[in-house]
Amino acid sequence: MFDRLEAVEERYEKLNELLMDPDVISDTNKLREYSKEQASIEETVQTYRQYKEIKGQYDEAKEMLREDLDSEMREMVKMEVDELEDQIPPLEDKLRILLLPKDPNDEKNVIVEIRGAAGGDEAALFAGDLYRMYARYAEAQGWRPEVIESSPTELGGFKEIIFMINGKGAFSKMKYENGAHRVQRVPSTESGGRIHTSTATVAVLPEAEEVEVDINEKDIRVDTFASSGPGGQSVNTTMSAVRLTHLPTGVVVSCQDEKSQIKNKEKAMKVLRARIYDKFQKEAEAEYAQHRKSAVGSGDRSERIRTYNFPQSRVTDHRIGLTLQKLEQILQGKLDEIIDQLVMEEQSRAMEEAGE
Repeated sequence: MFDRLEAVEERYEKLNELLMDPDVISDTNKLREYSKEQASIEETVQTYRQYKEIKGQYDEAKEMLREDLDSEMREMVKMEVDELEDQIPPLEDKLRILLLPKDPNDEKNVIVEIRGAAGGDEAALFAGDLYRMYARYAEAQGWRPEVIESSPTELGGFKEIIFMINGKGAFSKMKYENGAHRVQRVPSTESGGRIHTSTATVAVLPEAEEVEVDINEKDIRVDTFASSGPGGQSVNTTMSAVRLTHLPTGVVVSCQDEKSQIKNKEKAMKVLRARIYDKFQKEAEAEYAQHRKSAVGSGDRSERIRTYNFPQSRVTDHRIGLTLQKLEQILQGKLDEIIDQLVMEEQSRAMEEAGE
């Protein structure tokens, strides 16, 4: 482990030199690439340096105990040894985790797509609940949610809503939300008081930069149309809504959230780029996807990952068998307890695999 940590620290110092090189500074792509690489290992290097400092102090204090000390000084040094010794194992555990293979998308912004599935109007209402839950969670993390496209229903839900979450490390936590979410409750439209089960699907895509996905403008068909509101009625007489079709892959994205056609096209391009990146990545990284499946599920949006049971105020994450009697708090965006457990589960399994 320590040989690897030494190599990471050497690479960090080399990147410092490269980022001051005039040739690199003048090359936007290289500057971005090296800056990202340095940022990705910075926490590992800082933790390793902290570990080395504490280990050095510990070794010095242990050495002092071999000297001829009076009883008071010996007691003080022994207390220092005990304190430093307690700090070493947690740092070693943290370093082992930091050395695990990282998802290259973890630091990226995300695009989240929520769609009502089985359950009609109730599924659309649940999709709205999920959107508000994620928006509150994002704001609590210091991230910024921004709606890209939505299809609201007259009852206040969404047939579909697509939004971006801008924030460092957003994908590292939001990726665990990929899949089918199930709700069990008495719908407001139900007069008999019967519990219904409805579902909504959540897709979480890392935002793709232009340098990662080369999209030729000639391969995109652009259609414009008038925006529509709930029920399909026209709410805008100008042709501000935009539909983009990527002809080679058949990926289609619409956006009508903004009044400006230019802004709608910009937002639609972000979603298009993310969907194409996701498509290519899934095709190219089958082995990595298999590791994800063994850890926290396949990430397939058809896989049921969580149930929200209103009568019992209970939320169950089926991937790790976690049940919390905190439905209201979770719907208010307090997702940390669930996501932290999912992160720990994935790290534990990755460490087991590394040990094997």
